Amino acid sequence: MTVLTRKLEPDTIAHVAGLLYLVIIVSGIFAEVGVRGSLLIAGDASATASNILESEWLYRLGFVADAIMLLSDVGVAVLLYVLLKPVSKLLSLTAAAFRLTQAAVLSVNLLMYYSANLLLTGEAYRAAFDSEKLDSLALLFLDIHSHGYDLGLLFFGISSLIVGTLVSRSSNLPTPLGYGLMASGIVYLTGSLTRFIAPQYLSMLEPAYIVPLVAELAFCLWLLFKGLMRE
Repeated sequence: MTVLTRKLEPDTIAHVAGLLYLVIIVSGIFAEVGVRGSLLIAGDASATASNILESEWLYRLGFVADAIMLLSDVGVAVLLYVLLKPVSKLLSLTAAAFRLTQAAVLSVNLLMYYSANLLLTGEAYRAAFDSEKLDSLALLFLDIHSHGYDLGLLFFGISSLIVGTLVSRSSNLPTPLGYGLMASGIVYLTGSLTRFIAPQYLSMLEPAYIVPLVAELAFCLWLLFKGLMRE
């Protein structure tokens, strides 16, 4: 009981936050690139359905990876709130609220991803629909899941802007890391809004996502290996 109630040192909190952040990055990339990137064929319902059925274990592993990512995200939201509260309690709480909202949106959205698998493997559904319609319905669920992901990133983009602002003002963290996170927030907001407003231009923005990848990885590694700087 004493161990559970003992106050954690800020450096320990930073290291745990960095570790969870690394889990988020690795799990997210694996689910998006390693699973969906290899199994889902844009606009081709039949090929996508065939890939999922042939590699169902990999498809389900993508669900697990996303679930781990979201569970870790909740932990990071709380830990970053604690770390950045001394800079501004209100802004830190606001950033945590937006990040937790993102986790909630993506968690519900993950059901769309799993629903595609249920449709393709459920005997009752195969009896009710012919193969072509079933494949199209599965692709529709996956398309909704993809859009839902961007919906969640709207909340995460705002959280990143606020966290970046707090980090840039903190005397315990490098200012450039804060600027990088703010830039990441702009990329997420721009990309997600483009997805819904002008999707024909989305491919033009794809190279910009290297910014959040680099910025968030740098932030996570700093927390994991360096912790907080001493004043």
